[in-house]
Amino acid sequence: MTYVITRLCRDCIDTSCATVCPCPDCIVEHRPPDGAATLPNQLFIKPDICIDCGACEPECPWEAIFPEDDVPAAFAADIALNAISGSRPVEFVEATFRQSLKPRSDEVDANKRKWEQESGQTEPPT
Repeated sequence: MTYVITRLCRDCIDTSCATVCPCPDCIVEHRPPDGAATLPNQLFIKPDICIDCGACEPECPWEAIFPEDDVPAAFAADIALNAISGSRPVEFVEATFRQSLKPRSDEVDANKRKWEQESGQTEPPT
């Protein structure tokens, strides 16, 4: 099993997760050689490098990281999206250090609702 960064990271990129990851080049950014971005602006976990240690998950201020088996249904497509980082390695680089102010819990919740609605699926309340 591996960890997955979901679309909850999009345009919110904070690399706190990458700073605690013990595996170099596991958490990466999409930077295609020709400069034409074809993937979303977010971080990705290379499944072939992830050692399933879980260090990244609690560090994500947007709660965007899940164990692969626990990815919410609304974000299931993000599993394959992260796998692209392993199959097209020349398009990815080590995540550049960026840390932002920790979002408030209402901002995190609003981000989740936004992406769940955009995917057309909502998770049942817990």
